[in-house]
Amino acid sequence: MFTSRAILADLIAFDTTSRESNLALIEYVRDYLGGLGVASQLLFNAERTKANLHARLGPSGAGGVMLSGHSDVVPADGQAWSVPAFALTERDGRLYGRGTADMKGYIACVLAAVPAFLAQPLRLPLHIAISYDEEVGCLGVRSLVEQLRASPERPGICIIGEPTEMRPVLGHKGKLAMRCEVHGAACHSAYAPQGVNAIEYAARLIGKLGEIGTRLAAPERHDARFDPPYSTVQTGVIQGGRALNIVPAECRFDFEMRALPADDPQLVAAELRDYAESELLPRMRAVSAASDIRFSELSSYPGLFTEAGSEAAQLLALIAGRDDFSTVAYGTEGGLFDEAGIATVVCGPGSMDQGHKPDEFVSLAQLDACDAMLARLTQWMRHTG
Repeated sequence: MFTSRAILADLIAFDTTSRESNLALIEYVRDYLGGLGVASQLLFNAERTKANLHARLGPSGAGGVMLSGHSDVVPADGQAWSVPAFALTERDGRLYGRGTADMKGYIACVLAAVPAFLAQPLRLPLHIAISYDEEVGCLGVRSLVEQLRASPERPGICIIGEPTEMRPVLGHKGKLAMRCEVHGAACHSAYAPQGVNAIEYAARLIGKLGEIGTRLAAPERHDARFDPPYSTVQTGVIQGGRALNIVPAECRFDFEMRALPADDPQLVAAELRDYAESELLPRMRAVSAASDIRFSELSSYPGLFTEAGSEAAQLLALIAGRDDFSTVAYGTEGGLFDEAGIATVVCGPGSMDQGHKPDEFVSLAQLDACDAMLARLTQWMRHTG
């Protein structure tokens, strides 16, 4: 009999850092499920180096529940680990290793629960989904989402097992990450007016983002269910210039918006583009016609908020044994599933306070709590339908 701890030890041994292939882990899961008589479908990326996995148990038809998690993890490079990052270490009731909390612990619990699901006469379908490249912008899951969107056997509810310390979570903010490249004209700094200073024009754009952020933070725009209770904008990276005595011709900066589910981050990008085109480019091109400002999207995912009175929220409260619903600051694939018509909630073992850090861990107590939640889901699916 496979336990969640034993399966987690196997999963942690696969280095599924987003820059690496996840196929070894996916093939392990496929073979594990196949050994139990459950077929899996793999959806590959264009290079066939990574894949999503989708499996279904129980009766055919629409509805039912999907248990979803991502296989990739963040790098352990350069972090001061006291234990091997890709080998499970147990110490003082904790299981250490990269991905134990975020989020192979949940995947291990789901896989360990499969025999119990199979032993029941399930009245609703149970779907299992494992994605790739979540950590770099929720990229890999999109092919699976599109397939489910078009399927006549689309699940009705999705439970994503991101680490919430087993608290029932109904929402999170969306994210839009953008790059802005400012192309000006270089000249000797002694003749600065003859050039187009790309850094100075980038600074104007960043200042405009600051103005937008101040407007978004106005009290009337607050939603107390989130922390902070408003959409935020920030610039995280900037590069430009070669020497102090050269007017810089190039400057590049990356910025992001963390948006409340009710706010559209694309409107922020559109406002910044309009400012660039109407206010800045005419001044720049009056000096050098080759000047330009270009924007490109780095990554994005939608926000999520599922109402507390919904079937998905009430099911989560039932199987989690608590209805103190909350939100999280980080993002998940949940908004993508929700947009495809699959009501989505979040609940999983471990804490994001440990995720992405050296000596990442999940406690055995948290794994036990997740096992118990899935056991209650098994009973619910036996009697519901």
